[in-house]
Amino acid sequence: MISASSMSVLLVDDQASIRSILRNSLIQLGFVRVSGVRNGVEALEHLQDNATHLIISDFNMPDMDGLALLRAVRANPKTARTGFIMLTGQASKELVQQAITDGVNNFLAKPFTTSSLKSRIEAVFGPISAA
Repeated sequence: MISASSMSVLLVDDQASIRSILRNSLIQLGFVRVSGVRNGVEALEHLQDNATHLIISDFNMPDMDGLALLRAVRANPKTARTGFIMLTGQASKELVQQAITDGVNNFLAKPFTTSSLKSRIEAVFGPISAA
């Protein structure tokens, strides 16, 4: 079982309210190292200096969208194995299929619950504990 408190999570969404909801849910699950940025460009800058276990990213963002971020993360040997959950609102089947092809680990549909977030994370990492 993996301890949530030992993992670092990066939230990538251009909406501050979504980042806040995700952060609060993650804190309820026992995560303590949670960072947030507005788009893929900022995410890549963050990843240069910060080891990250999990990225939760929206599909649609300005400057660099979630698919471009996913491709960049998978192309870099330093981040290629980082867990990646794509946050979806109304993503087309083509976008979902492209994310799967590009190496996404899982999807989380908006609106989401803390329970659905936990199940998506556990599908990637196995059981997590708060301690």
